[in-house]
Amino acid sequence: MAITKKIKKYQAILLEILEQEKADYTGTKYQELEDQIIADLERNHFQLVRVGWADDTRLLDIKLQFDIKPDGKIWLQENQTDVAIDDELLKRGVPATDIVLGMQPPAYRQFTEFAVG
Repeated sequence: MAITKKIKKYQAILLEILEQEKADYTGTKYQELEDQIIADLERNHFQLVRVGWADDTRLLDIKLQFDIKPDGKIWLQENQTDVAIDDELLKRGVPATDIVLGMQPPAYRQFTEFAVG
């Protein structure tokens, strides 16, 4: 698969995952909190963030963050959900060789089933 076509496919998969996770997080007890999807399709950065107020505390939390690198690999940079996002990527057809657990220290990545970088 050509790299541009692969990146477009992966962009769509990541947006689907972010939409699903956003839907799962709605209904918080704090009315002033909002979940937002931030997607830079030119530079291939994707986030699900929670922003707003919980009582007197300002919150800005990154729930999920992905990057698609120029070689077409998806880097999972942050996962503050209870969902195994790596498994979700596999279920959606992304091979383990195209997934990098960027939140893991580089020395430990070799011990996973996924790409090291």
